[in-house]
Amino acid sequence: MRPSVFMTLLIGLAFTVSMLIYIFIFGADNDAFGMNYIYKGGPLVILLLMLSIMVITFIFERIFSLRKAFGRKPVAVFMKPVRDALLRSEPEKIQELAERQGGSCAAIIQTGMAAYFRAKQKNFAHDKCIAETRRAIEESTALEFPLLEKNLIALSTIGSVATLVGLLGTTIGMIRAFKALAQVGAPDAVQLSIGISEALINTAGGLAAAIIAIVAYNYFVNKVDAHIYEIEEAGYDIVETLSLNEEATAESGS
Repeated sequence: MRPSVFMTLLIGLAFTVSMLIYIFIFGADNDAFGMNYIYKGGPLVILLLMLSIMVITFIFERIFSLRKAFGRKPVAVFMKPVRDALLRSEPEKIQELAERQGGSCAAIIQTGMAAYFRAKQKNFAHDKCIAETRRAIEESTALEFPLLEKNLIALSTIGSVATLVGLLGTTIGMIRAFKALAQVGAPDAVQLSIGISEALINTAGGLAAAIIAIVAYNYFVNKVDAHIYEIEEAGYDIVETLSLNEEATAESGS
């Protein structure tokens, strides 16, 4: 599914669910669910609910996507048999290990090895084979990075927007509260309490959504950065192993 279509469907579904929760749970007759105090936060609660649902959706999407992208085993564990198979010039074994591992690093290794053995079949010089391998690994890595970082910007944006929406609700609630205080004679206690409730509920909702989004964003960014470093180290390791292997072969032949 295209990212724009996914985002449009998510926004529409999240808004619909938020509207239903706001009307039929928070605004239930006779306060059937004991949450009418949240209903007093006003229509902005719908927007905060929508942002919260989107944050939770992105968190689960990233958990499952990154688990798949990281592969079955840690990169260091995966690379050891790959390095051994490379030293023995066993492309079929490398292919088997990569398919069993899955994930971004395995896909990059497969691409690099395919380029290397393709260059070898064409009888390219050693330096040319290494250059072709390095180029293939770099291009494949550049294609994998956006997949690892997908939806992280959305989490960061929601973290900022939720804070601002909560602040907007706070401001509107305080305006209502001061309006009640500004009446001639005794202040309208009901309107005063509604205004203060609206301000505090929106503040709490906006901060809760923002905290979850920012914590999740930083967690996933650290995980992705660590995996990207492992991928780059694996690519460098492959190129260095190929170079040493070729040099050892040339020395033994001489």
